[in-house]
Amino acid sequence: MAETPQKGKLLRPVDDEARALARGLLAGARFGALGVMQDGAPFVTRIALGLDAGPNSGLVSLVSTLSQHTSALKTEPRCSLLVGEPGPKGDPLTHPRLTVLAAAEFVTKDAGLRKRWLEYHPKAKLYIGFSDFGFVRFDVREAFLNGGFGYACKLDAADLGLR
Repeated sequence: MAETPQKGKLLRPVDDEARALARGLLAGARFGALGVMQDGAPFVTRIALGLDAGPNSGLVSLVSTLSQHTSALKTEPRCSLLVGEPGPKGDPLTHPRLTVLAAAEFVTKDAGLRKRWLEYHPKAKLYIGFSDFGFVRFDVREAFLNGGFGYACKLDAADLGLR
């Protein structure tokens, strides 16, 4: 692992190890915690996630217009996502996780995105065609990697390999 940060500095410089760890967390994220603002207060929920490798590659989710987080995103598109699951052993806080700061962009019907989504989330075939469901793309602004005790850094969208 990279060197310990200097005294008084909380974040390490971004290096290839941090980029690889963060990209791996995103690639493996099938679900995440979405934080939005609702009625002036923070609201967090679990959503399904995927990395879209299409022409507008990025982090996406399939959401319902009936959900509270969708209406909150339409009012205030700035949001955060947390990905990274604790491992089966040890202290959950020592396992890597990534907090992503983004803005939600609602996507018009996209057959290619639909097909790719179903490859990652096959159970979504039960509801993907419902009229209240649609895709949201998260325009990533920056991310904060916590790679375990004493290993944290700030990354941008390019570090994550996103548009």
